[in-house]
Amino acid sequence: MYRFCFVILIIFFISCSKESGLKYEYIIKDKSFVENFDLKPNTRFVNLSEGFTFYKQENKESSTIPIVLIHGFSVPSYIWEPTFKLLSNQGHHVISMDLYGRGYSENIDKPYTDMLFATQVIDLMIKLNIDSANLVGLSNGGRVISKVADLRPDLVSSLIYVASSGFRLTQETQDKSVSEIEIKEFIANNYPTISIGQLKDFKYPEKHLGWDKKYEELLKYKGFARALISTRKNNYTMDDIHNNIQQSDIPVYTIWGDSDKVIVYDEFKKRLDSLMPKRKEFFILESGHLPHMENPDQFNRVLLSIIK
Repeated sequence: MYRFCFVILIIFFISCSKESGLKYEYIIKDKSFVENFDLKPNTRFVNLSEGFTFYKQENKESSTIPIVLIHGFSVPSYIWEPTFKLLSNQGHHVISMDLYGRGYSENIDKPYTDMLFATQVIDLMIKLNIDSANLVGLSNGGRVISKVADLRPDLVSSLIYVASSGFRLTQETQDKSVSEIEIKEFIANNYPTISIGQLKDFKYPEKHLGWDKKYEELLKYKGFARALISTRKNNYTMDDIHNNIQQSDIPVYTIWGDSDKVIVYDEFKKRLDSLMPKRKEFFILESGHLPHMENPDQFNRVLLSIIK
């Protein structure tokens, strides 16, 4: 019954979206945007080497090893809010950030590569005087933390992969440029339904029906479509990096939802066993691609046991 109602809701949402004339990509994230932004407590903008970055930090005076939470492909740092709040309340020094092209961080006019995102993370850590941190990467964020470890292993206390997409074989795209025609087609073909599609990340989407509305806000920002297209085009297989990580002293942990249909664990388990046989692995019950949201109790127990 729940599934039937959810399908009906999707059909209704698509119909309404087509008729509502939603306006896309009309807000430019520039200097004026930053200057007039209503910052909440412990949130900041900082200028880094490639552009301005929005981040949130709590308990910076704590003696605990800092924890840096890196979001996935398109949903920015708010996706980590439940985990951020828990870690903050437990007294941990915790940071979340919007990667370039996502959320409130700058939509820069450069290729969106793992190198770009990893450099952004490294720049922020240096700016905040963080010598080493536990890096937690969700989905595509797993690629980012792997690249950080590749560039600056000295900054990494541990790597914690949550539903990471970085272990899969990836067919590399030869033409990595993004044209205006591609952007317009992407917006026309995807934006009317992309928000409701975010509910597919959950095993029980009917329990998270407000999630799509929050995502709609992202579609207002100029350059979001280009960032998504460019990121996808710049993906590549990361086996060499993961082999190097495995040979290092960096502790590696992987956390998966037991019912993830986005990153299907069984499709690359053998490769993962070969790449990172020393990893410690955890499965979160009754959860899809976002286990920290669907089963926060078990996820939080696992995460706290890792960073204790």
